[in-house]
Amino acid sequence: MTETYAARARAAGHEVRIWHLHDMAFDPDYGFGGYKNQKPLEPQLEDFLATLEWSEHFVLACPMWWGGMPAKLKGLFDRCLLPGRSFDTRGSGLPKPLLTGRSAQVLLTSDSPWWYFRLLHRPLMWQVKRQIFGFVGFKPVRFTHFTQASHPAPGQVDKWLDRVGRIAARAA
Repeated sequence: MTETYAARARAAGHEVRIWHLHDMAFDPDYGFGGYKNQKPLEPQLEDFLATLEWSEHFVLACPMWWGGMPAKLKGLFDRCLLPGRSFDTRGSGLPKPLLTGRSAQVLLTSDSPWWYFRLLHRPLMWQVKRQIFGFVGFKPVRFTHFTQASHPAPGQVDKWLDRVGRIAARAA
């Protein structure tokens, strides 16, 4: 899905950078770090965060595992989206988002039927859209769900990729 989206965006003249989480080497555990005693970012996390700051539009393609996001993805967010670079905790009230002026598209695969996802897995959508991307300033955050991912019907993957291409074309 990311390759299809990237190809369509490049064809529209956009510069694209792709990161594959499975290739990234970092400790996903924030450990005993805190706002005042932050755990240093590994070089790949620094590079990823620099890419996030550079981006105008961020696309996340991931599976839903056990009703949530994969642990390493959550670890990426925990480690990279920190005060000073992605939000500012100084001042009164809610933290100020520092990654404004960007949008995001989430492409989520799962085995849950769409109606079941909408009924029972809405907290995942809320977490990704509001508590993660929205909190640091991404707006709008669009969410597309692809169901029955483990055993798609014949031709289904091609239909999904066509849909991803259309989504990318609209974003361009």
